[in-house]
Amino acid sequence: MFLGTAYSVNAQKINLGKAAGIVSNGAKALSFTNEDAIKLSKESVDWMDKNNQVAGPKDPYTVRLNKLFGKHKSQDGLNLNYKVYKVKDINAFACADGSVRVFSSLMDIMSDNELLAVIGHEIGHVKNQDTKDAMKSAYLKAAALDAASSASSQVATLNDSQVGKMANAFLDASHSKKQESEADTYSYDFMKTNKYDVVGAYTAFKKLALLSQGSTQTGFEKMFNSHPDSEKRAQAIKKKAEKDGLWKDPGTVSIPTTKLTK
Repeated sequence: MFLGTAYSVNAQKINLGKAAGIVSNGAKALSFTNEDAIKLSKESVDWMDKNNQVAGPKDPYTVRLNKLFGKHKSQDGLNLNYKVYKVKDINAFACADGSVRVFSSLMDIMSDNELLAVIGHEIGHVKNQDTKDAMKSAYLKAAALDAASSASSQVATLNDSQVGKMANAFLDASHSKKQESEADTYSYDFMKTNKYDVVGAYTAFKKLALLSQGSTQTGFEKMFNSHPDSEKRAQAIKKKAEKDGLWKDPGTVSIPTTKLTK
């Protein structure tokens, strides 16, 4: 996730359904493969799409997202799909199956180049299989909830309560600082390779840094307790851009007071 932490909207609790209903003991979890993560992620995202307000094909948010990211659906050997959730939280996330979801409130405050940096970051998480690690962590926690299934070699079925706890564990999972740093680097290289303005990655983090300082604007969520310091990430991008001769001083960065939907 771009913010490095899970969002907190009740309607977005992941229902892992039948795919998560079949869970073996901890030993099985330890052999968790990327195929396992893809299978669980696909069903999870399908459920979230049905239980959240998704911007329609003619919605300005969707039109903007397609314009920016449509040509990157097959990026770096990955098959990606994008949608916008019309929710208050400011975030974006990616799953192992290639699903990328961007929240409308994030789009409201990010310029086109900043959004390109965000999507590049999320592609990086998928490419680096970080989303697999997050799902595996949730899977392990769910298996450990049932002492019987953890000790048995028999396949166990998670009850609704356990599925809910597994879903919450997945949402609460945060990438390591190393994973976030590698995704930041991927994003920068993505911007550079595609001849986008890499300074967009810098200003995106500057905006997140401003939010983390305690913005009181309506609808902004303070979800910065576990993610790497946004200001440090911005400065890391600046150093790369300066080294590559791509740095252009953007001036003072501020949070827009009007939506940047179009």
